[in-house]
Amino acid sequence: MNFSYSEKTQALMDSVTAFMNEHVFPAEPTYQTQLNAQRWKTPAVMESLKQKAQAQGLWNLFLPTAYLPYGKGLTNLEYAPLAEIMGRSMIGAEVFNCSAPDTGNMEVLARYGSEEQKERWLQPLLDGKIRSAFAMTEPKVASSDATNIETSIVRDGDEYIVNGHKFYISGACNEECEILIVMGKTDPDNDNKYVQQTQILVPRNTPGVQIVRPMEVMGWDDAPEGHAEIIFENVRVPASHIILGEGKGFEIAQGRLGPGRIHHCMRMIGMAQRSLELMCERSESRVAFGKTLSKQQSVREVIALSACEIEQARLLTLKAAHAMDTVGNKGAKELIAMIKIVAPRMACNVIDRAIQIHGAHGLGQDSPLARFYSYARVVRLADGPDEVHMMQLGRNLASAYSF
Repeated sequence: MNFSYSEKTQALMDSVTAFMNEHVFPAEPTYQTQLNAQRWKTPAVMESLKQKAQAQGLWNLFLPTAYLPYGKGLTNLEYAPLAEIMGRSMIGAEVFNCSAPDTGNMEVLARYGSEEQKERWLQPLLDGKIRSAFAMTEPKVASSDATNIETSIVRDGDEYIVNGHKFYISGACNEECEILIVMGKTDPDNDNKYVQQTQILVPRNTPGVQIVRPMEVMGWDDAPEGHAEIIFENVRVPASHIILGEGKGFEIAQGRLGPGRIHHCMRMIGMAQRSLELMCERSESRVAFGKTLSKQQSVREVIALSACEIEQARLLTLKAAHAMDTVGNKGAKELIAMIKIVAPRMACNVIDRAIQIHGAHGLGQDSPLARFYSYARVVRLADGPDEVHMMQLGRNLASAYSF
């Protein structure tokens, strides 16, 4: 494998880096100030940043060649370093229209959606005019096993009726969120538990969709996207809102989650890298016990260890991306599972060390580290908890030696 970047990729890396330095990092304080004044509406500075990124052609970079004519047609390997650069800021990915859950939802619609669905929902998402959410997790069942989902989707003439209770539905609190992709069951009694599920498009303003509250994540409300608790009570939508067909929900979910998992990991690398750089800057500027922190042996050790762990995770991410490009998501599933286990844990460790070296400053709003840690910890659960990936990976590896 050759992980040297092509001229096209290097040019995009230079452009995204310059944009982050010139526009995104300086806008972080303004973004937070505007957000504090209006919690569930995208700050005006974000809309300005998105317009600038779109004007420079730095837009929808996440969509691979298979999804042309949408996006830039980059491979996963080409996109990986770009996502890492975006991940250095909590607001970076959205600037380039590359933020979850919209990325996964756009991929679902591009791959599985009808022409009508693409025109009504995909195009506005690609243009950055609306936001979306993916409603799968439920409070009453272990949602790490998607076959447990209890939300019902029942056909009634030319409509479907949706009833269910969801929570931690990322993005649904945002006022710009207009469409939800809802996972439920159309055939709960089918002996094959993998064809019981269906995914359906539900406009957020449909009667019966009740946003109960934003769920907190380690004390953060993660505005303006938030993580909503939602009750669907006799929600009626046209039959044409079914994606791909009844019983295809699990298949769609598996197709959606592969790229989403590695995108999270790509951003984790950037977040950890920025944390390491902040750690180094802090250790060079702070004096304790008569010398800078960087001259303390324990500090040098955590800096060195963090650099090693980041590079290991970066290389594994690139290998997984390369495999996705060459053998497909299914063929790369073991590497995707590995990086989904490794990258968030690595990021948690590196960010935790950076917080420790920053002391109290690392815990507050004047540093990105606390938010970074919260996000990294969430990703250990998002798109499947560590334990599920380890269980499946261990099963697959062991089966190669069965007799």
